Amino acid sequence: MPNIFKEKISEYLFLEIENKDFTDLYLCYCGMQKCKPLYHYGPAIRNNYIIHFVLEGTGYYYVNDTKYTITKNQGFLIRPNEVTFYQSDKNDPWTYIWIGFDGKKVNTYLQFAGLDNENLIFKYDNSHILKEYVLEMLNHHTVSNSNQLKIEALLYLFFSRISENITNSPVQSKNGDNIYILKCIEYIQNNYSNHITVSEVCKYVSLSRSYLNALFKKCLNISPQQFLIEFRMNKASELLKSTNLPINNISYSCGYTDPLAFSKSFKKILGISPSHYRNTKSTR
Repeated sequence: MPNIFKEKISEYLFLEIENKDFTDLYLCYCGMQKCKPLYHYGPAIRNNYIIHFVLEGTGYYYVNDTKYTITKNQGFLIRPNEVTFYQSDKNDPWTYIWIGFDGKKVNTYLQFAGLDNENLIFKYDNSHILKEYVLEMLNHHTVSNSNQLKIEALLYLFFSRISENITNSPVQSKNGDNIYILKCIEYIQNNYSNHITVSEVCKYVSLSRSYLNALFKKCLNISPQQFLIEFRMNKASELLKSTNLPINNISYSCGYTDPLAFSKSFKKILGISPSHYRNTKSTR
């Protein structure tokens, strides 16, 4: 269960989540601010990824000796361990929202949104939707399992929205296969507990197994089979930490009909058996 800190100052809202119980993608903090003229931050290095999205006004983002002018309905990505500086305009200062996030699959989700080392800026016209997501995150600041899940869901919705422009993004123009990867991952997320196989994933996106395998290797540096296994093991580890379910039930819930095969895969991925993992990681 997360420790959540919420701060409210005039024209400034901030939420920080100290404990992160999810692994693939999780929120570190979020906020909204109406900046004063020439308000700035940095030069500074961050420990996690941050997206700022501008609701009103103009400002400037500096990274790697490059200056970007950012206006309404545009956002910019700050990457960890990189010196950045940003400042609101003197005459038309920013109002923006921001989310700080991280996770084992963070680069995958950024790629869906067309963001990478060479593409740090994005555009999204329905700014009110992103604003509502962040305000909802801020409203669910009290400590509870329910609020933790709501915040996680809102983070995925945020990424889903900014990924809608993928067909117009620089990444998509260079790699038209991203949409297939996205569809595969969505299918796995929705069906991993139903004993699906990679063959069924191929059928869903109407691609041959060899082509899909090459696609995953090119975009994610992992095979679809390995992605499916690791996704299931991540879900299993969350259940082992947070529930009292028998391991046989967790095995079945993660798409395995054979508990022995599940335990073997779990140990191969995480290095220890499910029972040992539960004993060392349990948060119940």
